Amino acid sequence: MVLTVRTNTTTSRASAALVLTALLAAGCAGGADDTSAPAESSPSTTPHGYVEGAKEAAEQQSRLLLGDPGSGRTRVLDLITGKVHRTADVAGATRLNTDGRFGYFDTSRGTHVVDTGAWTVDHGDHVHYYRAAIRGVGDLPVGPHAEVRSDATVTAVTDRDGRTRLYDRTELEGGGVPAARTLDGVHSGAVVPYEEHLLALTGDDGTTKVTVYDREGKRVASSPDAECDEPRGDAVTRRGVVLGCADGALLVSADDGAFTARKIPYGEETPAKERAMAFRHRAGSDTLTAPAGDRAVWVLDVTDRTWTRVETGPVVAANTAGEGSALLVLETDGALHGYDITTGKEVAATEPLLAAPGRTGTGGSGPVIEVDRSRAYVNDPAGRRVYEVDYNDDLRIARTFGLDIEPGLMTETGR
Repeated sequence: MVLTVRTNTTTSRASAALVLTALLAAGCAGGADDTSAPAESSPSTTPHGYVEGAKEAAEQQSRLLLGDPGSGRTRVLDLITGKVHRTADVAGATRLNTDGRFGYFDTSRGTHVVDTGAWTVDHGDHVHYYRAAIRGVGDLPVGPHAEVRSDATVTAVTDRDGRTRLYDRTELEGGGVPAARTLDGVHSGAVVPYEEHLLALTGDDGTTKVTVYDREGKRVASSPDAECDEPRGDAVTRRGVVLGCADGALLVSADDGAFTARKIPYGEETPAKERAMAFRHRAGSDTLTAPAGDRAVWVLDVTDRTWTRVETGPVVAANTAGEGSALLVLETDGALHGYDITTGKEVAATEPLLAAPGRTGTGGSGPVIEVDRSRAYVNDPAGRRVYEVDYNDDLRIARTFGLDIEPGLMTETGR
């Protein structure tokens, strides 16, 4: 059962869904007809942006993939309709991440893949939004705690032993688990698909070097001469791939097939326990967040290549929409707090949202903050609910979704 509470001002998602898909695609090259055209359409009549088995929509088709680590039950919450869809149980899941469409559950048996049926295709001058059926894809036969990174064509899965398997993502889109190719060598941390290449860190865990492979797994001569000590965490932004290092971050960028790397140092002595270990940000944003110890948050502006440390209360989770938006911090008082990144001052706060603020999950489970272009989402596992927050309106609670599971795992797709 879903409990949906709406305010009078929360209408953008629902109203936009009524716009005809043809109007969205009118600006695309070649025009657009009904995107539910039959699969047997010839190339000359197939509408621009047509994807077999999917429908094009007028707005981003946001969905939340949710998992209950205790029971193994999973759900998909459609944020357009407010409906909750049951999906197959995933026993023993401790972590969850996404590439914008697929959800990857980390289990002791391997990585379980769920197609949430919502994604975005960005052509640069225009964007297509799609929705399709939700379905389980299957298990990738890798060990526990594997790191999964993906782009539109390849999914790279790196085991704890540093071995990386490459999967054809287009076959995942077809609903099956493809055969894997193994990338030569051993790598520290995740291998990241980027700009038709694969970025990896090679060497021991103390000092590693950036290595660039082509999609066939061959090292390219344009790999930058750059090192990253004690690597932890990574993120893909419009400016390049950010790698967390002992002394700050390393930004690896590509220009016409040539790769460069730039250091972004903290600018101050930073104890190991206060380093940025894992990044969170809005998809498409160049502003990253990471806890800085127990009572502060790092904000990394990739465009300006600067770090800002914001003193907060005890941190449970953090994120930001970037581009002048507030830093969002879920604290141990159970409330969501907003901070001005420039001044460090608190600018807004909610009432406590968590039913059991002191309760933490196992592994990577527990409350998180997901952020898109207009809303933030906070999961309350003990309270069996998810909050939708308007971060542009003093952290107003726009909707509350009741669930029949404890959503200790959550990620947003459709982006």
